[in-house]
Amino acid sequence: MTTKLDEIAPRIFRLSTFVPEIGPSGFTFNQFLLDDDEPLLFHTGHRSMFPAVREAIERVMPIDRLRWIAFGHVESDECGAMNELLAVAPHAQVGHGQLGCMVSINDMADRLPRPLADGETIDLGAKRVRHIDTPHVPHGWEARVLFEETTATLLCGDLFTHFGDGPALTEADIVGPAVEAEDLFAYSCLAPTTPATIDGLAELTPRTLALMHGSSFTGDCAGALRDLAAEYRRRIAATVA
Repeated sequence: MTTKLDEIAPRIFRLSTFVPEIGPSGFTFNQFLLDDDEPLLFHTGHRSMFPAVREAIERVMPIDRLRWIAFGHVESDECGAMNELLAVAPHAQVGHGQLGCMVSINDMADRLPRPLADGETIDLGAKRVRHIDTPHVPHGWEARVLFEETTATLLCGDLFTHFGDGPALTEADIVGPAVEAEDLFAYSCLAPTTPATIDGLAELTPRTLALMHGSSFTGDCAGALRDLAAEYRRRIAATVA
């Protein structure tokens, strides 16, 4: 299993592992390493992927420097290797929303996590990451995203999930491929608040969208988020009808 490493924004690295057996054209599992005074890893990957992910991290820095472990919601591809990371990074702490800590992570993690309030910011040194609660978006009661303020990078989790092993960073359309993945997987919660939550993320005016599954995106990020919100509005209206 090979994990690629690419810098998609200043000192923000995409770690990408491609699994060709999933879906019509394969599927990537991506983590994002923010290299700073207090380095942060967003997504841990599956426990089975830990050796490959660890090797990729150590191409950037010694893994024992890791200070923060974060993820969008509780799912094996997002936090499966959480305790493996805690074991090799003695100063690392999981940071997650208050709900996720209370419901799951307090019991699952080998060290107690730090619960974060909606809108709370962690100072990594040169970078600042803001925790934003996004309940049920795209799925999971405890779902959240992170926004790195200095580079305007939105760590999107499962939003815009799409197939294939494309480039690390693209300016091509990501909404159409995300619609195709939604048609096949039906992975998103069609909650009444889903479109408004995504529109709220567009108001951040991100410059880069860091996606867990598929190529990350640079370009009209706010426009892509609004188009995705519109697609969910269409689906909700069709369901109601």
